[in-house]
Amino acid sequence: MKVILREELAEQWTTADAFDRVREIDGPPVRAKEGRRTLRFESGGRAYYLKHHRGVGWGEVLKSWLSFRAPVTSARNEWEALNRLKQLNLLTLEPVAYGNRGLNPASQESFLITRELTGTESLEDLVKAWPEQRPAFVLRQALIDAVADITRKIHQNGINHRDLYLCHFLLAQDSAPREPRLYLVDLHRAQLRKRVPRRWLVKDLASIYFSSLDIDLDRKDVLRFLRRYFDCPLRELLNREEDLLAAVKRRALRLYVRDFGHQPTVFY
Repeated sequence: MKVILREELAEQWTTADAFDRVREIDGPPVRAKEGRRTLRFESGGRAYYLKHHRGVGWGEVLKSWLSFRAPVTSARNEWEALNRLKQLNLLTLEPVAYGNRGLNPASQESFLITRELTGTESLEDLVKAWPEQRPAFVLRQALIDAVADITRKIHQNGINHRDLYLCHFLLAQDSAPREPRLYLVDLHRAQLRKRVPRRWLVKDLASIYFSSLDIDLDRKDVLRFLRRYFDCPLRELLNREEDLLAAVKRRALRLYVRDFGHQPTVFY
């Protein structure tokens, strides 16, 4: 068994009773899926979110492996990813507690507790109005740059998100238009390696592209993101990364057709 308690929770709980405390936490679930419940709770005058994993069962484990996907059987992925992002000085949720017990991947119990993040808005919600009400030019460019910078930094450091949609970038609402502060969240499926395999680079980049297809971006916006992400001259990256970019476009198009039943109106 492994339990880590930080700061205020280290004063309120003990490592010996942490799992009992977690099991006693109750409240309306924010999400309940695949042996995992997520809920908001308050303790000591502060608000937190709990992700409590109770085991996904061998059926889900085998299903993931047969699909060539690593199954998410505990909170360990997200705990490690959150801490790695903080080491890289990227904004994310503040992890304050983690526990894991049991060796059987199908029935392993674990938990992750993070402080509630307030005063933010997801980019998915923010950009919904862009087709009818274009944002300030400065903000538009700054957000493209910020998303590209975060994506480049996690990939350069061996992290792939696996669900890198705009809804998982949260904008601090008190940000200056020229310097938007973005938090990257929902890392429970993230993977950490020395180097991100091409397959997962494609998935992350395609997820961003897919979730940006209906927000009135133009070709210049797409090229701006690519130039910032690859950090090299445009002509060089278009030649060097031709195969990768083609794979990203194919995957983004498949996602769009799968979800909406037709091809996007604009597709660069």
